[in-house]
Amino acid sequence: MKHLELHIIQSVPVACLNRDDLNSPKTAVFGGVQRARVSSQSWKRAIREMAKEIAPEQFKGERTRLMYDPLVKEMTAAGLSTADADEGAKKIVDALVKLDPKAKDKVKSTTLYFMSPMELATIAKSYAETKDAKKALKTIDAKSLKDAADISVFGRMVANDHSLTVEAASMFSHALSTHKVDNEIDFFSAVDDRQPKEDTGAAMTSTLEFNSATYYRFAALNLDMLADVDHLGSLSNEERQSVVRAFVEATIKAIPSARKNTMNGNTLPVYVLGVVREKGHPIQLVNAFETAVKPAQGYAAKSIELMKSEYAELKDTWGIEAVFEKAIPDVGLKTFLDEVVEHVI
Repeated sequence: MKHLELHIIQSVPVACLNRDDLNSPKTAVFGGVQRARVSSQSWKRAIREMAKEIAPEQFKGERTRLMYDPLVKEMTAAGLSTADADEGAKKIVDALVKLDPKAKDKVKSTTLYFMSPMELATIAKSYAETKDAKKALKTIDAKSLKDAADISVFGRMVANDHSLTVEAASMFSHALSTHKVDNEIDFFSAVDDRQPKEDTGAAMTSTLEFNSATYYRFAALNLDMLADVDHLGSLSNEERQSVVRAFVEATIKAIPSARKNTMNGNTLPVYVLGVVREKGHPIQLVNAFETAVKPAQGYAAKSIELMKSEYAELKDTWGIEAVFEKAIPDVGLKTFLDEVVEHVI
């Protein structure tokens, strides 16, 4: 398959980008030592949100349990009465992802559904004509999702109707630090502004965990799949190029927003290697760091060196061939994006 790979080295200072159920930064053991970890789901969320800013007309998808209200609005616009729109919207939600019987304040589904505005309009129009929820759902196809490229890029799973499932054209790994990382604890206190000066002591004290790390991040995009009839085949080549451009830019720039006001971890990558290959499957370069990088004068420079060496060795050993290989900062972001999208089918 023709695909794009992005290999990213990025250093993040004091932060808790992605926490576990105990409110601690996530970790994983790799190469026998503990690494800082950020889940692919966490980083993908940040990427989806930034892609909406970059290409708002093409990334309109929303993951929600609250599709009832916009569906009622579309059904009313399609000519149904308020009562019929209410009934129809509930039937559609129940058929797709089941109505939540425990929801009291609003009509909600039991699980999230990744929807597009055009898809809801298509369903509403069909239901207004047929009054049949199952027939209305059968009208959904890839063309009704073309305003929500994020569904094609990131995928959608619909347990109640597998015909609506969309396989993700993108692939992500969990970001791992290239070196050993131990979480640290920050003790903090807060003062009551109205407390008399003669009174001592803090109004509250607590602790939270954080770490800092140089990460290896990996993402890939199946360009063949993105252009097929089940994904974005109904778009023009220029429109698909715009989608890929937004995806790549967002993948490079986006960062999870956890504790952004108290531990702002916003940085940009120190190195991005972009590779386009005509065949084969995406290959990570994470084994460059199976032996954890040792501290010397930071981690970034050594991590870049090891990643370059790993890529060169894989090419020599396995005969990996690429039609595009460029790196930031060897070229600027604009040039990088311009040249990447030339390979979009």
